[in-house]
Amino acid sequence: MTEVTREVFGHMPQEEGGGEVEKFTLRSGSVKVEILSLGCIIAALETRGRDGVFSDVVLGFDTLEGYTRKHPFFGAVVGRVANRIGKGRFTVDGKDYQLFLNNGPNSLHGGARGFDKVLWSPQVLPNGVCFFRLSPDGEEGYPGDLQVWVTYTLNGEELAINYRAQTSKTTPISLTNHAYFNLAGQGSRDIYDHEISIEADSYLPVDTTKIPTGEVAAVQGTGFDLRQPVELGKHLQKFGLDGFDHNFCLQQEQARRLAARAHHPPTGRAMEVHTTQPGIQFYTGNNLDGSLKGKGAVVYPKHSAFCLETQNWPDAVNKPHFPNTLLHPGEEYNHTTWLVFNTA
Repeated sequence: MTEVTREVFGHMPQEEGGGEVEKFTLRSGSVKVEILSLGCIIAALETRGRDGVFSDVVLGFDTLEGYTRKHPFFGAVVGRVANRIGKGRFTVDGKDYQLFLNNGPNSLHGGARGFDKVLWSPQVLPNGVCFFRLSPDGEEGYPGDLQVWVTYTLNGEELAINYRAQTSKTTPISLTNHAYFNLAGQGSRDIYDHEISIEADSYLPVDTTKIPTGEVAAVQGTGFDLRQPVELGKHLQKFGLDGFDHNFCLQQEQARRLAARAHHPPTGRAMEVHTTQPGIQFYTGNNLDGSLKGKGAVVYPKHSAFCLETQNWPDAVNKPHFPNTLLHPGEEYNHTTWLVFNTA
């Protein structure tokens, strides 16, 4: 059985439109997760180690104030389009659209005020919570009224995140959750002792602004071959990598499949990521720099967490040979990602 409780977490500043932010706690015998109605943010996620002790394994803040200031999307649902759109431009049905540029020359994670920065309307379910919002036509430059539902459900050791959307005009859409994980426990210094594997035969090389070049490159014989588990610190050293911030290409099918696995041998904590999405962005917290004080007043230095963001491929709206990212009126966008926690 999953226990679901709700409480007030805080109030949005008046300049952000005000409004009450609620926190929903989902609790099973093996996992406890706290989710905010602001940005559908996973604010805490506690799971057991081999010794039976629970630790919070996601980065974030103790208070609402941390989330209303600038931060790197800790735990949030990002959209309408996760990741980057080159030059913030795309064309749909012969019409050109220009988005806000918030990542150098590109648009990132929905723009200036994406889905991560707005209040959602919650509905409590027997084993979770469903959040809804209407993204109006023209919001952040995107076409169409977009109705969006994000549902979190917890069953035992499995947290499922389902994303659904319907639109009044053809629009690109790619939703993901941007949780930052450290299976040693949030606030631990780095993730070098984690073992990571990703079920991908190819990845997307990027230019200097992190936009895919268009090439779909084989991982074979490169530092991007993570099909067998690698110890992250040693792997980065071996291949002279500063970290990962790349899309890995999964099998092109809508069925649930294993996408990635992370394991922390010292504590035994392990996490599997299953999804229906065509891609997964592996990011190793390269831009964390110790300037943010997180939960328990700890700072988050570079490489102190990793993200495994299930998604469509970045800049797909501008690359016809990438998986389709357009949602048409009368269709439904429907994707699910499952996070499965255990000890190994």
